[in-house]
Amino acid sequence: MAQRALIAMSGGVDSSVAAYLMLARGFSCAGVTLRQFRNGDISWAGERSCCSWRDMEDAARVAYRLGIPHTVLDLTEEFRREVMDKFVRVYEQGGTPNPCLDCNRCIRAGHLLDYARRMGFDYVVTGHYARIVYDEGLGRWLLKRGLDESKDQSYVHYAMTQTQLAHTRFPLGELRKTEVRALAEDLGFCNARKRDSQDICFVPDGDYAAFLERHTGRTYPPGDFIDLEGRVIGRHRGAVRYTVGQRRGLGLPLGERVYVCGKDMAKNTVTVGPESALYAPALIAGDVNWIAFDTLTGPMEVTVQTRYRQQDRPATVIPRPDGTLRVEFDAPQRAVAPGQAAVFYRGDTVLGGGTILHAAP
Repeated sequence: MAQRALIAMSGGVDSSVAAYLMLARGFSCAGVTLRQFRNGDISWAGERSCCSWRDMEDAARVAYRLGIPHTVLDLTEEFRREVMDKFVRVYEQGGTPNPCLDCNRCIRAGHLLDYARRMGFDYVVTGHYARIVYDEGLGRWLLKRGLDESKDQSYVHYAMTQTQLAHTRFPLGELRKTEVRALAEDLGFCNARKRDSQDICFVPDGDYAAFLERHTGRTYPPGDFIDLEGRVIGRHRGAVRYTVGQRRGLGLPLGERVYVCGKDMAKNTVTVGPESALYAPALIAGDVNWIAFDTLTGPMEVTVQTRYRQQDRPATVIPRPDGTLRVEFDAPQRAVAPGQAAVFYRGDTVLGGGTILHAAP
């Protein structure tokens, strides 16, 4: 009897080709499109967001063409609680959240996989560019970068457990995006030329502060810009509107370039300074998950990626007694932002990762 695979079909070209590949490999497949929010939930009337009726229609049309059943799974409450509310909370605490990571951890590897197992499926399949392999010598499932370096999405999956990895498949991990689009064209998929989503799905216009105000009903008052010595040098439009490393949109006529170096949410101040002030020799990370082994017992040389689409850099990871990690860079790194993830690699293998708590001296 063929193994059963539940394909998370967003309506985009990647998940559509993933469905075809699993069928071609002999799996018994069904498609599911996640209803994560309604446009009314984010006060958005346009079509430039996921979860639109067009996306669901595209997913259903591809499923029909492939001859597999398709359904819509409503996870709006879970998405609001575990992704959107956390996005707001991290911004209000002064951090820079990564909702794509939380979506993959809580929604796809969490609720969707739970649903799939209850419905008798062996695997959840997504169109992500990453690879999952089983290492016989280690007796563990490993997560690796996708072969298309320009599309690699292993960073946002570092929090997966061994059980989740065992029941997840990423069939695009061995392909390049150009190959995926060409295959979709050959198959006559309606979405073969559909553009990739670039924005956070529930903030399609990119205005994060406006989303926070709509979502919470709160306003974020102006406050002081201060320099590195604590001197007031201007007024900002609400501290949630700024993130570490930001230069544009500050509105400070100082005659020289300055960057956001930090925020004090309790005092409602935003600290700015020269670019040199952005570089940190180390960071502290918490909420750690390891994939390649159970726990880290001593210092380890790794490469670390501290933002999505950033080049990984050499560093040493040092476990601390409280369960957090100290990550010491071989060379100081720019704009280490609390709320982002620090993901550790050895070659193309994801060792694990954690949430950045703060930069460290």
